[in-house]
Amino acid sequence: MNPYRTPAHAVAIATHTARTPIPAWLSCAALAVCLAGATAAHAADEAAAPAKPAKAATPTQSIKKHRAAPARKKARVRSDREPDVVIYGHRDDVMRFGAEVAARQGLDMGWVQAALAQSRYVPSVAKLIMPPPAGTAKNWAAYRERFIEPRRIAAGVSFWQANERWLTQAEQVYGVPAEIVVGIVGVETLYGQHLGGYRVIDALATLSFDFPTGRKDRSAFFKEELEQWLVLSHREGQDPVALKGSYAGALGLPQFMPSSVIKYAVDFDGDSHIDLHGNGADAIGSVAHYLAEFGWQRGLPTHLEVVAPADTSERATLLAPDILPSFTAQQFIEHGAVFGSEVDLARIGGPAGSTPLALVELQNGDAAPSHVAGTTNFYAITRYNWSSYYAMAVIELGAAVRRAR
Repeated sequence: MNPYRTPAHAVAIATHTARTPIPAWLSCAALAVCLAGATAAHAADEAAAPAKPAKAATPTQSIKKHRAAPARKKARVRSDREPDVVIYGHRDDVMRFGAEVAARQGLDMGWVQAALAQSRYVPSVAKLIMPPPAGTAKNWAAYRERFIEPRRIAAGVSFWQANERWLTQAEQVYGVPAEIVVGIVGVETLYGQHLGGYRVIDALATLSFDFPTGRKDRSAFFKEELEQWLVLSHREGQDPVALKGSYAGALGLPQFMPSSVIKYAVDFDGDSHIDLHGNGADAIGSVAHYLAEFGWQRGLPTHLEVVAPADTSERATLLAPDILPSFTAQQFIEHGAVFGSEVDLARIGGPAGSTPLALVELQNGDAAPSHVAGTTNFYAITRYNWSSYYAMAVIELGAAVRRAR
């Protein structure tokens, strides 16, 4: 899951320009790359073009404990292995944040501040959150090859076989097909093989208190996630310093950000405990629940094959709303689009149907772009990670695993 794929952030972003769950540099190959890196799916559309993230500035460590930090100077990016690059327990602003969190959430201030005092700045986190260089061409074909490949497909088959009961139950309860859930878990973490190697508290603290310059400041978002991480750790009785996740702070098989764990994770096997790291049932149920909450419609396809209008003006009209479904099939036809199959078209009620569609364009570098007509279910997948490239990778990986079973 992209680090920015939580419900609150989804409301805040008006268009599809962007793990949390990462990224393909932010995907879990992010993330991310979740938005999403440590994992393969926390990325946004920029992730469709593999690129080395730009360098980020390293903060200056305060000289004495509990003394106001001086104005920060630009410094070289240090290695994660250098001791005590910045220990956040030395910073008054971090301790004030801890006191405010404790007051808001009814937590013990000593416990909160003790946890924050053990967190540290991680230089590679600040580097990995940076977007690729401007002007890097997006390439769906290259992005696709990273995820629809033999090793991931074979792992997906094993995951499906081991969790078939829960995949079937999730589809019955939430209406989300097994292959979509399998596709998400496969893109995010290669079915648990890439859960991330960063302490969650370190990743979130770095991005909360020393978000790198050179891109839009999202420190407020990560402070909220850090607060929710402390709340979640207290609720679950777990050590907030111990658990590891992606460089953006995403967690478990589905790479949920902490706020999404609190809002959407479910105890799907009924053992009175939610475990997204080692429990396939809880991960599967939580992914399906998340998609259902973001508008997944039972029985509706994710997309239809379509040839975009040849006329550039007509094509621009259909592309204007981006991936937000805004046109009927009849309106697509009137603007010059040609659907690939009458059978597929019949699945949404034919030309006269009212199902809204979006013309989704996937760039292929110097080659001609690919297009599909995305439904509201395609859009629901992009609420998990704000990228049409991510959504298509999820769909195609899940289909490939289903065929290989």
